[in-house]
Amino acid sequence: MVSPSLIHPNDTPGLRKGRGAFFTPALITAFLANWAIQTGSDRVLEPSAGDAAFLVAAVERLAQLRRRKSTDPEVDGVEIHAHSAKIARQRVRESGGKAHVRESDFFDVAPEPVYDAVIGNPPYIRYQNFSGEARAKSRQAALRGGVALTGLASSWAAFTVHSALFLKRGGRLGLVLPAELLSVNYAAPVRQFLFDRFRRVELVLFTEQVFPEAEADVVLLLAEGYGEGPAGHATIRQAKNAASLAALEAGQSWKPADPAAKWTGSLVDEAALDALGALTSGSHFSSLESWGDTTLGIVTGNNKYFALSPARARELGLRANELLPLSPPGSKHLRGLDLTPELLARLGKDGQSTRLFYPRTQPSNEAQAYIEDGHRTGVDTAYKCRVRKVWFRVPLVRPADLLLTCMNADTPRLVANEAGAYHLNSVHGVYLREAERDIGRELLSLASLNSATLMHAEMVGRAYGGGILKLEPKEADVWAVPSSLLVRSRAAALRAAKSAVADLLTRGDLLGAVDLVDRALLIDGRVLSVEQMGRMRAARERLASRREARSHGGS
Repeated sequence: MVSPSLIHPNDTPGLRKGRGAFFTPALITAFLANWAIQTGSDRVLEPSAGDAAFLVAAVERLAQLRRRKSTDPEVDGVEIHAHSAKIARQRVRESGGKAHVRESDFFDVAPEPVYDAVIGNPPYIRYQNFSGEARAKSRQAALRGGVALTGLASSWAAFTVHSALFLKRGGRLGLVLPAELLSVNYAAPVRQFLFDRFRRVELVLFTEQVFPEAEADVVLLLAEGYGEGPAGHATIRQAKNAASLAALEAGQSWKPADPAAKWTGSLVDEAALDALGALTSGSHFSSLESWGDTTLGIVTGNNKYFALSPARARELGLRANELLPLSPPGSKHLRGLDLTPELLARLGKDGQSTRLFYPRTQPSNEAQAYIEDGHRTGVDTAYKCRVRKVWFRVPLVRPADLLLTCMNADTPRLVANEAGAYHLNSVHGVYLREAERDIGRELLSLASLNSATLMHAEMVGRAYGGGILKLEPKEADVWAVPSSLLVRSRAAALRAAKSAVADLLTRGDLLGAVDLVDRALLIDGRVLSVEQMGRMRAARERLASRREARSHGGS
């Protein structure tokens, strides 16, 4: 890590974060330099030199490998920030080397395939803050490598592709990347690129956060043999933290069915994957999309204004025909099997917002007074409100058959919408196909609480801050759930277990409920063995524990 005395007084943590600059622990820079640099004559590039942590590690590695000490090791770098470039040269000089650091936006540097090793920690700027000319240049740079990125891609994706283009044939790429590499949809072409271009791909995964300042989980990418691909498989290695890199085990081999698809399967043991494959390759399991369509919920523009508790609606004097039944904002109330009219009524009595303000074409006097109050307080100026033809009439999404929780501390839940409530965009709606509606509303929420479906949720979802597992509609579409055929064949056993499962969920015993569903759906039906089920339970627990541990920074 750079010495505080070398940081420019005007280069604040906020500014460094804005350009995606996070200092890399010395143990990680040394590990990547030692892996990537194999001879004392290797040419080395660090494409985002920053505080020169990687350049210094490279100089130390080159000096160690050289037999003759007559000349100082030379390394190359690119750095957009002038003061950082100056400090980088100084630090390399003090470490006994010579740095050629070009002051430039890396995406403005035309690739020359002359390097044996490219190492570094690309800037991490999310797509929300990565726009305009900077985004256009990055996407153009990625296109030079044959990779077309979407507008949702964060900065690291193009940086990874552009970095590889500086390698000579057989070269090595060692980068610190966000764990988004494994799971986000926009990284699909980057994943494909890595498998296509390199002979060997390794990933080092951490169970603890190693960059608390960045609030992001990371992986180490070790890609070897540029231009000699495709890679037949990837090697996955696990480390607890940076200090444990020195004692890494050999790792396990993992071969994705589709390199562009999510790589979260690399975190699951082979026996658990085989058990899941046995379910999904036959008629027992299918995707949620086979049951129906999953869509986003209602966007009001101001939930506090449009979502009302029954008490607040009475206080305002609003009429029943100006209010619609609503699943309250959030999903804490969706932890059981059903959202019933009785549950919705209890939530309303507890002060939760179970009514959606939806006035008639000719609002009542009371509704008109509330509309004028919204205008007076600026509700109508919110973006989603002001772009509507009538700002106070929220575009409706019809009540769904099932509600799907999309932000989860434990696991996504499918909940039957027996109350016929409308839902906001804090949850998704699942609209069942006509042929599946009756059995799906009755039993799919129950049947989905099995170990295979829980494990697959960890694989298709993505981890967010605080250890939250998020499931978007496109991810929900491919989520593995019991097929209609299996649910119908095991309907009697599921109905017999439903009450006990509901009781366990009420007490917060998710795993106890899952155990009952596993037995009724899969074990007693001789679909899977107890051993196979145990493998999937253990795999799901490892994935969930890893997600939770990273949310606490490993403490």
